[in-house]
Amino acid sequence: MKYETLTYGDPGAETLLLQMVDDHDLEVIENEIALINEMTNGQNFCLKAVKVNSWNSDLSPWPAPAVFGNEDFGDGAAETLHFLLDEVMAEASSKKECPAGRTFIGGYSLSALFALWAGYQTDRFDGVAAASPSIWFPGFTDYMREHPIRANAVYLSLGDREEKTRNPVMSTVGNAIREAESILTGSGNACVLEWNKGNHFKEPDLRTAKGFAWLMNR
Repeated sequence: MKYETLTYGDPGAETLLLQMVDDHDLEVIENEIALINEMTNGQNFCLKAVKVNSWNSDLSPWPAPAVFGNEDFGDGAAETLHFLLDEVMAEASSKKECPAGRTFIGGYSLSALFALWAGYQTDRFDGVAAASPSIWFPGFTDYMREHPIRANAVYLSLGDREEKTRNPVMSTVGNAIREAESILTGSGNACVLEWNKGNHFKEPDLRTAKGFAWLMNR
């Protein structure tokens, strides 16, 4: 498995941002970079955007039935995480890119869920930026309740209209993210939940930038 990795910002920066993306994310990634710069007062960072091959398969922690369309969710998250750790981060280190500093993982939608899940698997990430995560994913909040997160800080966000959908699974997203915040703060983790205006498809670049900026400004 080999994903395309694109590098933005300063490869020598001590702050490394990791984000799993698709074509839609890449259409607005330059604006996301500009927003992060603005929100962090020009802090130096390197963002590595890793383009997945199969969104529903590569980012899902375990199999689940389709909730829209007819494409089921797979269980490729573990393999994707290994690629991030063993190839993307290892290659950056071997090239003396992104020297030892802070590493944050983030994303939008299912990519955000993957980032949150990754924060439970390893202590290699200092923080997680989960913007409008697919936290309605079956069994995910149960998983959070049963396992300790290993990242130091978590940013959560959701659009205030995302739970107003006729889809019975996706309509649980509001309660799920409130529960996620409660689980994390109840365990003593640094966590914030921000509500944005609009549905799931509004300003993904801005929402993701807000998450990374919150982590970088702590």
